[in-house]
Amino acid sequence: MKEQNYRNHTRYVPGFHFVTSVAILALMIGSVITVVHSSAENLHAALMLCLTSVIFCFLFWYTRSFALKAQDRAIRAEENFRHFILTGKPLPAGIRMSQIIALRFASDAELPALAERAVKENLKSNEIKQAIVHWRADFHRV
Repeated sequence: MKEQNYRNHTRYVPGFHFVTSVAILALMIGSVITVVHSSAENLHAALMLCLTSVIFCFLFWYTRSFALKAQDRAIRAEENFRHFILTGKPLPAGIRMSQIIALRFASDAELPALAERAVKENLKSNEIKQAIVHWRADFHRV
């Protein structure tokens, strides 16, 4: 695999992020147009099509958010354990989930100091990632 760094660490799945999202958006727009132009005889079918497109929007959103929430919980446990192994202490109090997610890319040598700095300076996840010198790749995030 290609070496991971700040510039190439994001991951998009074209079939999900682009094809499916555009298809659902097209269905939503088409179904609203169908409702607007429907006659009394086919209004029920047009409304059912519109409802279906709304359901697909919710499914698209929640399938992604539920998977990310589960991964976030796993990342928090893994990084807290890694920090504990390295320092004998859990992650600093007050550290935000977005900061922990960004810290997973930091090498073992950088993690303790960067975690403390993240809390003290209230660093955003992007700032944490940019501060990492020795990148620790994560190829498993979806």
